[in-house]
Amino acid sequence: MLKQIINQDEDSPAEEDKADDKASGSSKTKAPASTPRSLAGNKNILSSDVEIKGKLRFASDLIIDGRIEGEVNSEGDLTVGENASIVGDIKTRTVVVFGKVEGNITVTDRCELKQNATLHGDVVAGKLAIEEGATFMGTSTVGVPKSGGSSAK
Repeated sequence: MLKQIINQDEDSPAEEDKADDKASGSSKTKAPASTPRSLAGNKNILSSDVEIKGKLRFASDLIIDGRIEGEVNSEGDLTVGENASIVGDIKTRTVVVFGKVEGNITVTDRCELKQNATLHGDVVAGKLAIEEGATFMGTSTVGVPKSGGSSAK
């Protein structure tokens, strides 16, 4: 099905068809093709009525607005929504927290705690941003570790 949509867009009507349309005064208007989910972006959403107990793994981006008890692990980006509650460790590329997290956060890039966010746990991140009004109880290790080329003695 996707191939047909792409082929229709790539193949233009013959020049004589265009000339016939102009001569008759009619114009063909294509209805916009709906974008397949795979091309619209890979944002997955767990709504506020979802509860998961156990390990959660995902490949791309995830927005959680429900309750998770267990480890969250990915190489993608995680957004913890305002209604979300996560009890367990988070290991992702980036995380933006609007809700509550009880556990350690380890990200390879950036961790953001938004205005009403609550984090009870430690953070290890390349970058850390904490907005005024956020609650953070724990320790943080921020920055990219230096490569082992030379070490101070």
